[in-house]
Amino acid sequence: MPVLTTDAESETGIPKSLSNEPPSETMEEIEHTCPQPRLTLTAPAPFADETSCQCQAPHEKLTIAQARLGTPVDRPVRVYADGIFDLFHSGHARALMQAKTLFPNSYLLVGVCSDDLTHKFKGFTVMNEAERYEALRHCRYVDEVIRDAPWTLTPEFLEKHKIDFVAHDDIPYSSAGSDDVYKHIKEAGMFVPTQRTEGISTSDIITRIVRDYDVYARRNLQRGYTAKELNVSFINEKKYRFQNQVDKMKEKVKNVEERSKEFVNRVEEKSHDLIQKWEEKSREFIGNFLELFGPDGAWKQMFQERSSRMLQALSPKQSPVKKEGFLSETPKTFFVLSLRRVLGQSHKKSIHT
Repeated sequence: MPVLTTDAESETGIPKSLSNEPPSETMEEIEHTCPQPRLTLTAPAPFADETSCQCQAPHEKLTIAQARLGTPVDRPVRVYADGIFDLFHSGHARALMQAKTLFPNSYLLVGVCSDDLTHKFKGFTVMNEAERYEALRHCRYVDEVIRDAPWTLTPEFLEKHKIDFVAHDDIPYSSAGSDDVYKHIKEAGMFVPTQRTEGISTSDIITRIVRDYDVYARRNLQRGYTAKELNVSFINEKKYRFQNQVDKMKEKVKNVEERSKEFVNRVEEKSHDLIQKWEEKSREFIGNFLELFGPDGAWKQMFQERSSRMLQALSPKQSPVKKEGFLSETPKTFFVLSLRRVLGQSHKKSIHT
């Protein structure tokens, strides 16, 4: 593997060239004991001061081409990425993912600046440094977190952590009196660019919060935060609470309207069913009525049968001739004749008396 020559340093002390010639003095090969990339995610990434690289093997510099070809398993490419990482979001995670996957065998170190440095050079943060450290430790792409990272990378810092390459987006980052704080890293051939994620940044998130400040203040008041905790004046507190009450009333009215609509829909459905059933029953009733009382209905046949029986009862056929000497008579005629006989006999008795 190529090694660094004694005169291959830039003005800043950062190595800028490599030589393929072996060193003048023979050096006994020492096995690398550098920390290995995390393979299982059962614990957060360690801090650098807890697991610093104590490898005694010479840290030979690599070119980007060599790193992309792959390195021995015991010699991972040590990639460094730094930032503030306030309100850790998907844009941060995607940048770290790119830095982690730049080379086949990478060990990603992430430097997080302290509150003092950040407030001095950039501004106030929402999350304090301890919260930002912890956010980075729980990102799956991070192998090691460096607390209180420097604002500008020095040769001593790069050598201490045996950093091979620095990953950051290629947009010049002007700060601390410099047009680009990564300029000397780029000149040394140690800079590897990543792509920014459009539409998401810490500044964008803060802008949303400031824009919708009233909404978030009202929400947190409703959740139990005090006006003092939210830095809200007495008048605004009363205004927000009144608006919350109005919103509650609107929500209740909305719920009542929805329930009313649901009730009306149910009534309409039931009414439709009732009307349909009534129509079916009415058709059945009319059919039965016509079947019974129609021109050819059963009622007419039954009436005709009963009428014929009544007529037959009132006007029976003549009975046959009797042998007693009387002519055959109908019941009606027989009844009249009998009545006449009885009346005639009683008349005769009254004359004799």
